[in-house]
Amino acid sequence: MTRRITITAGTARFEAQLNDTATALAIMEALPIEARASRWGGEIYFSVPVGAGIEPGAREVVQAGEIGFWLPGSAFCIFFGRTPASESDEIRAASAVNIVGRIEGNLDDLWNVPNGAKVSLREFSESL
Repeated sequence: MTRRITITAGTARFEAQLNDTATALAIMEALPIEARASRWGGEIYFSVPVGAGIEPGAREVVQAGEIGFWLPGSAFCIFFGRTPASESDEIRAASAVNIVGRIEGNLDDLWNVPNGAKVSLREFSESL
């Protein structure tokens, strides 16, 4: 089953597809979610009201556009560029994240989302 969400961050809007993991399902069940963005280099993250354990496939090195769930902070993480933990050209999370999905389309507008911007996660709807 395809699980699509809309992510609004500041003035930017993105569509994303969540995978079939238990963490992604828990995020879907918690929607809608509103928070304030925190920036860590090429990562936007924010706490969500979801609890999860480490899942098979959790990792520190991720790809641009991947969405992860960081267990220590119960945080939804959007990766789009190098972070302070990155080595060379990789994108590295602070510690292993459960991979829960991927943003569709161009990621460039994520660089313009400031620290503290309002973010929201909603179930995808053509009318938004």
